[in-house]
Amino acid sequence: MKTFKKLSLIFSVFLITFFGEIAVNLACGGEIDPYDYISYFHNNIEGDEYSPFAYNQMVYLNSETDIESEPDINSREWAKYLNVKKEDVLKVMYKTDSATGVKLVNFDGNLSQLPDSLQQNSFMQALSKRKESLKYYLFAKSCEPLANVDFSLWDPKPRDTTAMGSKAKEALQLTEAEKNDFLKLRYAYQAERMFHFAGYHAESKSTYDKYIRNSKVNSAAKGWALALYAGSTRRLGNPEESAFLFSKVFASNPERRVQAYKNYYYNSTPVNGALKYAKTNNEKANIWAINGFGNSDSGMESLNKVYQYEPKSQLNGTLLVREVNKLEQDLIEANDIAKIGYNYYFSDNGNPKYKDSLKTVNLKHLNEIRNFAVKLATEKKYPQPELGTLTAAYLSWMENKDFMASNYLALLKPDKLPERLRDQYRITDLLIKAKNIKKGNPFNENDLLPTLKWLDEKRFAENKNQSNGQYYDSDQAEKRFSRTTRNFYQQILAPAYLNMGDTAKAALAMVKGDLTFKTMKENSLFQNMSYQSIAFWQKNLSPKSMQGLAVYKTKASGNDVTGLLASALNQLKNDDFYELYGTTYLRTHQYDKAVQMFAKVSAGYKYFNPDNWYADEANAKLYANPFIETINDFPKKYVTAKASITKKAFAAEMLRLQKLTVSDKKNAALYYYKMANAVYQTGYFGNSWFLISYDWSSYDNSNPAKYVYDGDYKKAQTAKAWYLKARALSTDADFKAKCTFMLAKCLQKQIIMNANPLSFYYYDKTDVKWKNFIKANYNNPYLKELRLNYNKTPFYAIAAGECSYLGDFIKPKAQ
Repeated sequence: MKTFKKLSLIFSVFLITFFGEIAVNLACGGEIDPYDYISYFHNNIEGDEYSPFAYNQMVYLNSETDIESEPDINSREWAKYLNVKKEDVLKVMYKTDSATGVKLVNFDGNLSQLPDSLQQNSFMQALSKRKESLKYYLFAKSCEPLANVDFSLWDPKPRDTTAMGSKAKEALQLTEAEKNDFLKLRYAYQAERMFHFAGYHAESKSTYDKYIRNSKVNSAAKGWALALYAGSTRRLGNPEESAFLFSKVFASNPERRVQAYKNYYYNSTPVNGALKYAKTNNEKANIWAINGFGNSDSGMESLNKVYQYEPKSQLNGTLLVREVNKLEQDLIEANDIAKIGYNYYFSDNGNPKYKDSLKTVNLKHLNEIRNFAVKLATEKKYPQPELGTLTAAYLSWMENKDFMASNYLALLKPDKLPERLRDQYRITDLLIKAKNIKKGNPFNENDLLPTLKWLDEKRFAENKNQSNGQYYDSDQAEKRFSRTTRNFYQQILAPAYLNMGDTAKAALAMVKGDLTFKTMKENSLFQNMSYQSIAFWQKNLSPKSMQGLAVYKTKASGNDVTGLLASALNQLKNDDFYELYGTTYLRTHQYDKAVQMFAKVSAGYKYFNPDNWYADEANAKLYANPFIETINDFPKKYVTAKASITKKAFAAEMLRLQKLTVSDKKNAALYYYKMANAVYQTGYFGNSWFLISYDWSSYDNSNPAKYVYDGDYKKAQTAKAWYLKARALSTDADFKAKCTFMLAKCLQKQIIMNANPLSFYYYDKTDVKWKNFIKANYNNPYLKELRLNYNKTPFYAIAAGECSYLGDFIKPKAQ
């Protein structure tokens, strides 16, 4: 029975609070954004040539989109060949609807057959006059349905290999007969493509070898053909040569670079396998670069090899920046008040010794990268040696060597730098100046004002069009200045203000970091704030902080950093502000001031009610009445909308009861009891938690008390104090029994918080913390008082029958 009763305690005390409701309103941010980690070193400093391969924290590629468009390139080649407009070729080849496409398949050169819009098309006019070009165009159109088969899991259609084989042979005949080198190359490409898709890889390769490899035509089609050749080489059992060939496509065809990169890795060959086919330094450099782009771990080998073989190549700069971005993720720690991504809230801090060891390894790698950057700058083989100096300055800032960082920056002339390097110079200079802020040293914040205004303009330029949902953006990879600005305000400036004791200004900095648009959506601040900022405001602000914000609101027009920060409040609805202001007074039990704040909220304002995840649409919200009495915490006793109590009504009623404890001392015990019940219900374990909190998670009790209201929300401290007063002022035994029972429950909450519930998953009886937890509950002094002093009261009998926790433990002799 002892084991059973111990388990009963765990289930009644622990599992109920942890897993009974799973999560009514789990507060976590959106899905992880792979581009959203703390970075101030922009990954496109060296241009966009290799931007799809820049570093980010999660995905295989920074972008799936090539920097060049194959339709544009092909249209450009045809336009040059026929001396027509490129846009006209693009329209006919790639942008016609299905109905027009049918007419084009049957086009015989008679323009009158075509829609008016195409009769004036220069490409169609040229085809109508040049029959050999029209003949190829019609043949290519006949190949499209065979090559471009839409794949569906529900209705997978196999390729018609027989028809493709026939088309390939026809294309070979046309290749042999064609005298024009431009068209001959394209017929051969169609033949190779049809053979490849039909699975005739030997024939596909021989077509390339005979008609395409030595073609003197300067055309992107040769790279497309080489990609097919590389694919057939893999299919025929030589993945190492295939990888080498794809590296050549990677280098020659930017419109096929992403595809070539993927196919290189599909071969799964070691770098030396591809290198043994490389003959030139350029080929070797490209193979090492691809391996560098595919390596998510820190490493210098690829960078050193590329520089060894091709020191002038832009690949060097791109790989260098990529290594810096990796280090940022490894070495720049997110501040607790603005951690990015919900995964931070559920991650373990890890072994401190392991973390220190890892930091040592990363700092060693930092020095290796900095040495390389200095070499890049001093040897001046690379076209932009300034990148090396700027990188060395930034890495020195990362290492907290500000004097060294400043010395490196002093070597540069920002007005002589290319735009992107100049932008990075300004960001690095800002970070160095801000170090005093981060350290908590005295500083003149207005020294930062010009750069902060510049950053604003940069991020506004990135965010010209505001969508309905601000935080869903398919183009996040390009929002570098938005992330830099956000990170500076929230990771550097806000924590600095917090360390200085100015929580209000920290709150302003959090908001300022989020405002990527010049105007706010729907004139509501909370709809324009990130989860991190909203959480900071709703959890960290006190009445004093709100008073500070009220003062800052009046300074929004000032031409200083305070004015820049306070301007974020210009469009804040008063309802949002005073609702939060009133809530901070509820948390501190200043009900008179809470009433004053809620009086400033519009009559039609909808106070927060959490979603009821387990109900139908008609009961989609949860409603509170903190003045009801409950014996069990679970299930929580929510009420209907009509019976619910808003924050405003709660404040008014608590103020009335507070006054009655003074004016009606005869019944003061009852008033204190009602007040105690009410604040108890506003805790994590009560039905009215959302009167003082804006979220509820089943993980709340696994985290230590942190916020100003956690004494009530997690530990029921005020409720305990008022139950004690109520019991002391009463002579009624049954009433005293109620108070004592509730005191036992209040103490139980503190026992839970003083333990580590996560160590109880398997209820190991040898676990010291588990034993102490059990012992503390068995020795709850209020349970003993209840059993010894009030076991004859009516309430005692009711509670013992309804509460399994009480039933299990008020009779220790039965254990």
